[in-house]
Amino acid sequence: MEEEDASLPDEVAEEEPDWEMAPDSDAEFEPDAERRELLREVAEDVRGDSSESRQVAAILYRVSDLYDPDEDTSPEEIYLNVRHIMDIKEQGGLRKE
Repeated sequence: MEEEDASLPDEVAEEEPDWEMAPDSDAEFEPDAERRELLREVAEDVRGDSSESRQVAAILYRVSDLYDPDEDTSPEEIYLNVRHIMDIKEQGGLRKE
């Protein structure tokens, strides 16, 4: 297993990610306060009471982190995180009763 996989949840690290769908992890994102704030404003606008609107808002907020010099993330990490969340949702959540 690659070193970067150690930070991923076990069920994601064990799977072969769909790299064709994952963005290029070598992409550079220069700090851009205006873009970051715009994405965060849109996230606040779409956030609502439904779980779907909260998920979209969370995704937008994570994407805004790409433009924040104080955050350490990549498109690949965001993609894998979102994919993991969607897999959990499809399975009925973390706490199956």
